[in-house]
Amino acid sequence: MKDPSIRRSVTLFRAFMREQQDPEHTYTLLARDAADQVERYVPLKDRVVVDIGGGGGYFTEEFRRRGAQSYLFEPDATELGARPPEGTVLADGYLLPLADGVADVAFSSNVLEHVDDPGTFLSEMVRVTRPGGLIYVSFTNWYSPWGGHEWAPWHYLGADRAVNRYQRRTGKPAKHTLGENLHAIHIGPTLKQVRARDDVQVVSARSRYWPFLAGAVAKVPGLREVATWNLLLILRRCP
Repeated sequence: MKDPSIRRSVTLFRAFMREQQDPEHTYTLLARDAADQVERYVPLKDRVVVDIGGGGGYFTEEFRRRGAQSYLFEPDATELGARPPEGTVLADGYLLPLADGVADVAFSSNVLEHVDDPGTFLSEMVRVTRPGGLIYVSFTNWYSPWGGHEWAPWHYLGADRAVNRYQRRTGKPAKHTLGENLHAIHIGPTLKQVRARDDVQVVSARSRYWPFLAGAVAKVPGLREVATWNLLLILRRCP
């Protein structure tokens, strides 16, 4: 997979900076970008895609626009918004109401840092993917500049301090609480865990948003925990 352009990275960064003010634009743009990434490995037309933890359904809708049979599985009804995609299912990513091997693509964008047991979550993604199918997983690692989410980058000084600062500055409680709905996930241990599995092949492990050296930066211990920002894993289900 070739590194994407600087223009693309700048466009995404600008959108992220306005996420709170204009989430519709931000997530529509991100969904288009993610669909482009998936289609570098498999055409979406007529494929079955399960979007796990996809929130407002932006990814599901984009996959459908490209001809996929896409379904959203979201555990939190408050994340769905006013008009979730038709056929949306309220379901936990640890236990999807799906038979084995029904999906051509299992997709998860920025969910892994919000689950307490990433290994079980990944196993469920693998289970519902057919042999030879694609598994797309991205997550924001803890030492990324965005690791603390809405209270980043002050998480580098400690989660409690960062949360307290956010609440003083905004006058409202933080959405995320470390150890409850946000977890300190790291790239090195995650890669080790995935590579030890015998049911998937690692096709790519790279920074999701970097415009150059996206694969190289994810290979350097220590540096990758900060510089990767967001790790994208492309996995292939073994026969």
